[in-house]
Amino acid sequence: MNDVPPSSSMKGQGRKQNGQANNPNYSHLAYSITDTPPWYLCIFLGIQHYLTALGGLVAVPLILAKDLCLQHDPLSQSYLISTIFFVSGICTLLQVLLGVRLPILQGGTFAFLAPSLAMLSLPAWKCPEWTLNATQVNVSSPEFTEEWQKRIRELQGAIMVASCVQIIVGFSGLIGFLMRFIGPLTIAPTISLVALPLFDSAGNDAGIHWGISAMTIFLIVLFSQYLKNVQVPVPAYGQVKKCHVSKLYLFQIFPVLLGLSISWILCYVLTVTNVFPSSPSAYGYLARTDTKGSVLSQAPWFRIPYPGQWGLPTISLAGVFGIIAGVISSMVESVGDYYACARLVGAPPPPKHAINRGIGMEGLGCLLAGAWGTGNGTTSYSENVGALGITRVGSRMVIIAAGCVLILMGIFGKIGAAFATIPSPVIGGMFLVMFGVITAVGISNLQYVDMNSSRNLFVFGFSIYSGLTIPNWVNKNPERIQTGILQLDQVVQVLLTTGMFVGGFLGFVLDNTIPGSQEERGLIAWSQIHKDSEEALNVTDIYNFPFGIGTKFCAASWLWYIPFWPKPESGGGAGEREHHVPEENGHISLGARDKVAIETRM
Repeated sequence: MNDVPPSSSMKGQGRKQNGQANNPNYSHLAYSITDTPPWYLCIFLGIQHYLTALGGLVAVPLILAKDLCLQHDPLSQSYLISTIFFVSGICTLLQVLLGVRLPILQGGTFAFLAPSLAMLSLPAWKCPEWTLNATQVNVSSPEFTEEWQKRIRELQGAIMVASCVQIIVGFSGLIGFLMRFIGPLTIAPTISLVALPLFDSAGNDAGIHWGISAMTIFLIVLFSQYLKNVQVPVPAYGQVKKCHVSKLYLFQIFPVLLGLSISWILCYVLTVTNVFPSSPSAYGYLARTDTKGSVLSQAPWFRIPYPGQWGLPTISLAGVFGIIAGVISSMVESVGDYYACARLVGAPPPPKHAINRGIGMEGLGCLLAGAWGTGNGTTSYSENVGALGITRVGSRMVIIAAGCVLILMGIFGKIGAAFATIPSPVIGGMFLVMFGVITAVGISNLQYVDMNSSRNLFVFGFSIYSGLTIPNWVNKNPERIQTGILQLDQVVQVLLTTGMFVGGFLGFVLDNTIPGSQEERGLIAWSQIHKDSEEALNVTDIYNFPFGIGTKFCAASWLWYIPFWPKPESGGGAGEREHHVPEENGHISLGARDKVAIETRM
């Protein structure tokens, strides 16, 4: 492996050797899913993914802080932030190494926020008046500590019980069974509605200072689109050539990191020169880099989060049912993320055993998040799926490095708190780019569908528009959905306010009930892509376990009956097939060794 990304000609030669030269899923990548960049690039690319997820990771504890009675205790808030960093890192490593094995970062999920806030808004959990007054509250007193920790213990118990549902659905194979009824007209609105409803959140962050946001957007677009083929001379070190100068596609693989860093530095300069207003009520005040200085000054240098750090979790029925609704939404979102990620990193669509394992591992991640006390669960991070499309780096090792970075940031509190000072408009500008890419990836699934069909136009159009309209109305009129049963009200409200669930569910029902041919619905092309990818592309290194494959025990036939265990037809026996060249002029072109294998079977 070269110590820097190879030139275009060298990349082409390497891909031809692996049978991927003419595959459009690979041709646009600097590193594909099975490539391993040099260790120092892995670190910087991992930090870039960490920065991409930073806004969402920090936002979850800060949103919960008010209802946990922590709005006047930034030190405890920093503990929650460090904990969610630490657990997200662990869950990322579990998912990439043992789960779906796609390069997807795991992090806090907004799907759990609505039921969590609904539970904490119940009369029994409303914060006492003395905790709301900064002059009365003593954040170091035992009374205050017990007041907020008993609330997070209630969240912990609900999350841990609800996560068991996700574990069962994943590892039992139920989610994989449902995948046979899911086609492009279900996946397209689900993926698109992961990002589309977030326009309000991205706009609010960007609108804090549109000048800074516009500059961040300009830099990311400049680096990722206009300068992506520009080679930059950088010092390098190799085994053959010791110290030398090599050319690196710097702008192609670091557009987000470069864009965020430049904007962040500029915000710091404008802060110390008092160009930004110093009045909290003035427009642009939150673009200052010193607005979160208290977190940085009070955070400890070194602290290791541990399970049960807030005490023994408690359980309530209302909380469990509410979080289960969030689990359902999270699973729908994650399945869409798997397909989006596979397309962006040049991998074949995930087989059922990988989806089963991925969802089950996310359930295990939520169980760990509940045990550690993040106040939230974990799920696949859509922001980082979008980053894969921008950076064109799909290497699994980069996400493993990102998981290690998250763990370290969770341990070294000062470093994590320093990154938390990135101004909101910088994060908002980045989200505008990332969410746009995710939306486009979702819509791109329609290439398999006959979009001249009025049936398909109706299914997609109605599903995606309902996924925006219904949650918007329910959020504005929550009192209209009251059955008299609190737990049922929470479940219904969470489901109907989750756009990806509404759109994906309607797409699923309409696509499977409205008459239409298999070809019209895109199922023939969709299944052919799955079949060709699984049969002609060696997917052993992509979706199978990273160790033990080929041993006598792991190859035992009785293991094939386990829903999450790799089957021989899913890549275990693909060793003799070298590669797959996609459809050209209506015909499937196979490599020489593929033809030999087919002739042998015939």
